[in-house]
Amino acid sequence: MASPLFDLTGKVAVVTGSSKGIGKSIAMHLALSGARVVVSSRKAPACEEAAAEIRKAGGHATVIPCNISDKAQVERLFAETKKQLGPVDVLVCNAASNPYYGPNEKLPDDVFMKVMHNNILSNMWMVNHCLPDMRAKKDGSIIIVSSIGGVRASTVIGAYCISKAADMQLARNLAAEYGPDNIRVNTIAPGLVRTDFAKALWDDPVYLDKRLQTAPLRRIGEPDDIGGIAVMLAGKAGAFITGQTIIADAGVTIGS
Repeated sequence: MASPLFDLTGKVAVVTGSSKGIGKSIAMHLALSGARVVVSSRKAPACEEAAAEIRKAGGHATVIPCNISDKAQVERLFAETKKQLGPVDVLVCNAASNPYYGPNEKLPDDVFMKVMHNNILSNMWMVNHCLPDMRAKKDGSIIIVSSIGGVRASTVIGAYCISKAADMQLARNLAAEYGPDNIRVNTIAPGLVRTDFAKALWDDPVYLDKRLQTAPLRRIGEPDDIGGIAVMLAGKAGAFITGQTIIADAGVTIGS
């Protein structure tokens, strides 16, 4: 018998950026733990493919595409979720942008603003849409997928790292504000994970070798290394955790 601490039966979960990579793993494992999951990203066909995998594995998945940079689409995402499944119990803000790889001095203003918009402001929009129902139930879990870039310097993805540090502070602020309503807000900060999103890093042999040598576990992550953490934070297993950043990085940030 599975532990009830990880049982999400009856919960409604929205996972953005869940058509592939870390988001898809989170959606899959929330669904396999009993949640009714909304698979959402910009492209409907990719969402349908991910949802089909979840259903084949025995989970419940509903597709509602959304471009998180568009406030009207964000509003529709949560209106449709409530209409089709009911109020949101678990929100996973995973979708993010990192359109620039290079030195800070050459970072265009509009690109910087796009990163801040998609990685911070959009998360605030989504949280605000879930808040009334979570308050009414006196229960809710909000998970923001951040990055160890939020606690480390970078010479090539600086804007992204700034946004991820801001997400950690956003979680702390919201945890303090919403805690009296039993709404928990946390971030997960992955290290280097083998996803399309991080391909520019792990596909660079020099960077990859350096990372492998400095990681105590001597490997980079896989999406499922993150999916299980989200299940824990979503349910009773994480009921006493709020305002925290859980770092999952093979030990890179502990130094040696």
